[in-house]
Amino acid sequence: MTVEYTCCQTHFFVNIGIIVFLVIFAGLMSGLTLGLMSMSLVDLEVLAKSGTPKDRKHAEKILPVVKNQHLLLCTLLICNAASMEALPIFLDSLVTAWGAILISVTLILLFGEIIPQSVCSRHGLAIGATVAPFVRVLVWICFPVAYPISKLLDYLLGHGHVALFRRAELKTLVDFHGNEAGKGGELTHDETTIIAGALEMSEKTAGDAMTPISETFAVDINATLDRVTMNAILDNGHSRIPVYYEQQTNIIGLVLVKNLLTIDPEDEIPLKSVTIRKIPRVLETLPLYDILNEFQKGHSHMAVVIRHVNKPEVPLVNGNSVGDSVKEVKVVIDDDDEQQGTLEKAKSLKQKRNFYKWKSFPNNILEIEQPLPKPDKEEAIGIITLEDVIEELLQEEIYDETDHHFDDS
Repeated sequence: MTVEYTCCQTHFFVNIGIIVFLVIFAGLMSGLTLGLMSMSLVDLEVLAKSGTPKDRKHAEKILPVVKNQHLLLCTLLICNAASMEALPIFLDSLVTAWGAILISVTLILLFGEIIPQSVCSRHGLAIGATVAPFVRVLVWICFPVAYPISKLLDYLLGHGHVALFRRAELKTLVDFHGNEAGKGGELTHDETTIIAGALEMSEKTAGDAMTPISETFAVDINATLDRVTMNAILDNGHSRIPVYYEQQTNIIGLVLVKNLLTIDPEDEIPLKSVTIRKIPRVLETLPLYDILNEFQKGHSHMAVVIRHVNKPEVPLVNGNSVGDSVKEVKVVIDDDDEQQGTLEKAKSLKQKRNFYKWKSFPNNILEIEQPLPKPDKEEAIGIITLEDVIEELLQEEIYDETDHHFDDS
């Protein structure tokens, strides 16, 4: 009788121990399913590279485990389902059938779902790093069953999902991290503005940042550097002045103001006798990032923004358009594309002008000869400088000593 009682008592405590283990195990699997699977590989890589020392250590331990997400998910769910299915079996030997069902549901709901998921949703990184070796063992144990299911999921849903933000989402996320949003962010207003400007620049073109040609100060190539012209150039306050021929929509080069410092206005030297540099030409649809990359090369910090115009073909007679008189000067835009007076050469030049994105020159000095034809299928609609691009990046105006603006303060 004593032996029987002892055996029953031992069996009772063994069942209680197994039940407690199954509840804890099911809760751990449920919590890890939420804690580990809710963290994307991108989040873990960010923490592993730039998180706090503690977070870096945890992320480095978890990354190898969650690398194959579908295999990990199948392993956790199989272990969770097995523990929940086994729990009523051991409860049935201690209580009645309806009692086993009621107790198992209560234990699983409270200790296997609610509490573990609440804890792991907040401390999933630390818990996942602590039990990472144990999870590795479970992956190998469940591998024969979990691996085929994970490969099927890879086939149906894709091998993995990288949770990257789109530009608009990333901009909103940056705004939330600003200290002005009141959500505990550390980014200042200037930091969020510059980041937003960098994200928006990919959608902006030269036409968005340029200064319209009607608001641009430029000088005629046939002008004389007398006192009036020199005073106008100095009052303008810019270091580079565009040069046009006959009309402002025909920008042919630029002059550096520093090259005019040694000129005496009393001498009235013609502008075309000083050094005039070639100016790059960009289409109004060229993205600002492409323009910024070209400005960084140092060939020029100013470019003329052009637009193609449809003009009727005019027959050429001896290389000149009918009705056009011989011009005073001629600018060689490119040595390789110099017009030879033939229709074939003219058409080739037009085709090249229609397809370039950024036209710069190996030799920056403008060569002046006779005569100078006007561009046939393009016109200047504005001027863009490095300062214009930087202003789009900063999303604020940059004022210098010669700019006139009103300070609201």
